[in-house]
Amino acid sequence: MDVVTLSRLQFAATAMFHFIFVPLTMGLSLLLAYWETRYVRTGDETYLRMTRFWGNLFLINFVLGVVTGITKEFEFGMNWAEYSRFAGDIFGAPLAIEATGAFFLESTFLGLWVFGWNKVSKKTHALAIWLVAIASSLSALLILLANGWMQKPAGYVLRNGRAELTDFGSLILNPYGWLSFFHALFAACALSAFFVMAISAYHVLRKKNLLFFKASFRTAASLGLAGSLLLIVSGDRQGLLVARTQPTKLAAMESHWETRREAPFNFLAWPDPKNEKNAFQGLAIPKGLSLMAYHRGDAEVKGLRDFPRDERPPVLPTFLSFRLMVGLGLIMLLVSFLGWLRSRKDRLEAHPALLKLCLYALPLPYIAVQLGWIVAEVGRQPWLVFGVLRTAHGVSASITPGQVTVSLVSLTIVYGLLAVADVYLLARFAKKGPAGVSR
Repeated sequence: MDVVTLSRLQFAATAMFHFIFVPLTMGLSLLLAYWETRYVRTGDETYLRMTRFWGNLFLINFVLGVVTGITKEFEFGMNWAEYSRFAGDIFGAPLAIEATGAFFLESTFLGLWVFGWNKVSKKTHALAIWLVAIASSLSALLILLANGWMQKPAGYVLRNGRAELTDFGSLILNPYGWLSFFHALFAACALSAFFVMAISAYHVLRKKNLLFFKASFRTAASLGLAGSLLLIVSGDRQGLLVARTQPTKLAAMESHWETRREAPFNFLAWPDPKNEKNAFQGLAIPKGLSLMAYHRGDAEVKGLRDFPRDERPPVLPTFLSFRLMVGLGLIMLLVSFLGWLRSRKDRLEAHPALLKLCLYALPLPYIAVQLGWIVAEVGRQPWLVFGVLRTAHGVSASITPGQVTVSLVSLTIVYGLLAVADVYLLARFAKKGPAGVSR
């Protein structure tokens, strides 16, 4: 494989592994802040035990998330030096604010929260975890604003072969970045909810600490239902923006080849990029794609044939990832609704089938968020900065395929060991239950 393909594989592998930890950090920090606030306001010791128990799992996830994120900064210099030279003045601004502002705010107040038990007032301690949650979301926002500029570049000029920022407001207010942030935030809420629901279901099935885990499940199910519903809303808004700004991505997501008005939505299809058509398609909803993409049944949707072959994204992975992501999102909505409905009646232990479903559904949001990134990033190809800089032109000129292969294999081994450590530690502390939490 050439150096471009290897560098893309390495960045994809490290980014996707890092993103295993990010949404759980974002969502679980909000749950911890809610539970500790409830403890401060009511004095109910159950909320304190919930904060302590789920806080231990949060810390394991947070530490591994920090470790796996460090390599990303180095990859921009080692693998993507030409991109950094081209867009560093723009892309570097939100990343610098994230590293020196949001991350330090998050880590500082997390330290206060971890070591401040019984050393600061209850209200101050609860405020610390709220600041951790806010900083975690701010960190995600800044990173997604940087990515948003790559998806929809604005507020810049090309000068001396480089992109130079002319309007900081356009960078910060980029609608693509903001829509991506809210979509990621809602996905984080849903994923964290399924994490808590799965562990709670495990203990309820074994009739252990029922009051504790039924209360945890009830809160998580409400968050999961809200997050799943909001994902549909934010996904719809993102789809409208993609249709306007990245028509090739939209066409690849739907394997739509021929430009037409009143474009139908095909439930079943299989792309055949070589022959520029679908091998088969069926169960079409008339005007469905036009309605989804533009909220108008008579809208024209451009097909892939209207774009040069070298400007089309890989159709099959984009199409399949989008279809699977949407399908998993609908399953998550159903599971969270059933969990919310049953938990409200306080007879959760009487529904073992539902509890097993919640336990086995834990991987679904993790898979869905990874598929979402595949749609966003693979669907943008062949552009590194959409319509401005091709991916092949952003890779470092001085590295060799052998060097990237060595780093790719090395990182895969290290990250594999970290994955084993993560699963082991989370499973060990999750199985202990609240009795394993020091008071």
